[in-house]
Amino acid sequence: MDMQAKKDAAGDAGSTSEFAKILRRDPAKFAQWCVLAGIEQWGLSAARFGDELARCAAARFRGTQPPSVEALNAYVCTLRLEDLGLACACADGVPAAWEHFVRVYRGYLRACAGAMLKRSASAPEAQELADSLFAELYGLSAEKRGSLLRYFHGRSTLKTWLRAVLAQRHVDRIRTGRRFEELGDEDGTDGAKLRVAAGTLQVADPHREKYLLKFTNALQTALANLDARDVELLRLYYAEQKKLAEIGRGLGEHESSVSRHLEKVRQEVRRAVEEILRCGSEAVNGDGSSSGLSEAEIALCFEYGAEEAPIDLDKLLSPSAVSKVQPDGKTKREPRRET
Repeated sequence: MDMQAKKDAAGDAGSTSEFAKILRRDPAKFAQWCVLAGIEQWGLSAARFGDELARCAAARFRGTQPPSVEALNAYVCTLRLEDLGLACACADGVPAAWEHFVRVYRGYLRACAGAMLKRSASAPEAQELADSLFAELYGLSAEKRGSLLRYFHGRSTLKTWLRAVLAQRHVDRIRTGRRFEELGDEDGTDGAKLRVAAGTLQVADPHREKYLLKFTNALQTALANLDARDVELLRLYYAEQKKLAEIGRGLGEHESSVSRHLEKVRQEVRRAVEEILRCGSEAVNGDGSSSGLSEAEIALCFEYGAEEAPIDLDKLLSPSAVSKVQPDGKTKREPRRET
C-alpha cells in the first residue's frame, strides 16, 4: 500500500477527533447509524464505531475545506454502514464477525478470481489467489500492518471493495512476472524460462478489452437514459472535477443537497449498468444477440472500467447534447437542458 493510502487509512488524529465530536452532536441520528451498522451483533461499542466513522470522514475530507455539519451527516448517510460495521468488527478480530465474513465472501472471492484467471471457481489457481487475500484481511501479512480491512471506508459495498483489492493483487502478480523477465534479461540466466512465466501471467485475462467495451457501451446507454440535469451534474463533478460547494452555487442548491443527489444518480447509473450487463443486448434493443454476464464478470467489467481512467468521460458526458436511446436501439441527440 502506498504512502497516500496509509494516510487515508490512518487519518489525521486532530481532525478525526473533531469529526467524532460533530458526528455525536445528534444522539438520535448517531444511534440510528449504529443500528444500521449492526454493531450490537458483533459486540462493538457505539464509541468504537463512532471513532470508525470519524476516521472514514477524516479520510474523505482530507485536503478540503472543513465540511458543514449537514454535509458531514449527508456523507455518513451515503456510506454502506452494515458493511462498515462488519469490516470494523473483523479488523478488531471479533470471531463471530470473521465466521460470518468467511461464510459470505470466500465463495464470492473465489468466483471473482476464477473469472480473472478464466478458470472455474473451484480451480486450484483461483482458490489460491482468493484465499491468499485472507491473510492480509486478517492482519497476518509479512508487513505486519494490521488488517487490510482498515483501508475500507464504506464508500462502496464490501463486495466491490474486496473485488478491487483482489484485482490489484492479480495485477501485482503480473507485474512481478514482468520484473522476473527483466531480471532474467539483465543477468543472462534462465531468461527464456522467465519470459515464458511472465507471458503466462500477462495473458491471464485475454478478454479484458471485451469486458471494457461491454462496460463502456452499458455506461453510455445508462447515461443516455438519464435526465439531462443529472448528466450535467455528473459532468461537472467527474469531467470538470468541480467541488460540491461550487456545483451547488451554480445550481442554486445547498452542498448537502448536491451530495445526496449525486449519490442517488451514481446508484441509479450503477444499477442500470449492472442490469444491462446482466441481461446482455436484450436490455438495449431486445434482439438478444449478446448473452448476459455472470456476477463475477460484471465485477470485472467495473474493475477494468475503473483502471487508470480508460473511459473518456468528457465524451460520454458531453455538455452539448444528451443521447437518448430509442426502442430500435438507435441514438437520438437532444439539446442539453439548461440548469
